[in-house]
Amino acid sequence: MNIAYIALGSNISPRESFLKDAISLLEEHEDITVLKKSAVYETAPVGYTEQNDFLNMAIQVKTELSPSLLLEYCQGIEEELGRKRVIKWGPRTIDLDILLYNQERMETEQLTIPHPHMHERAFVMVPLADVDAQAYLPHLQQTAGEVLGLLPSEEVRSMSKWGRIQ
Repeated sequence: MNIAYIALGSNISPRESFLKDAISLLEEHEDITVLKKSAVYETAPVGYTEQNDFLNMAIQVKTELSPSLLLEYCQGIEEELGRKRVIKWGPRTIDLDILLYNQERMETEQLTIPHPHMHERAFVMVPLADVDAQAYLPHLQQTAGEVLGLLPSEEVRSMSKWGRIQ
């Protein structure tokens, strides 16, 4: 059995519904079990800033799927929920990113685990530490909680806790 952490984000209305629908679709797969969900956080966009604020969260899943099959399934969910890749870092109905998969490190043309630059982004690290502060980032040899403590405090404080998805 494998443990993976997935970041979810949406900034096209209805944002909360897209997060809920993505989680439901993950749970429908016979080889994926959602174990834990972080709170939902509202965050300002990064990169391309001329867009709506995001709702971001992270989940911990147990899966029999390989990293590449998990990625394929996540991309299928994005497509099913109407994700269009028009502008880099642009608006999206749903974004699903595999952050960690066990304590593995891998890099292929389609997938890099741990997710590159995750440790630099409060909108990823706050929800990840919320779902599991002890999640281990093998490339940094630190836990999510430790990495979160290294981020600029103004970045972390700029995120507002929006609520929870049951």
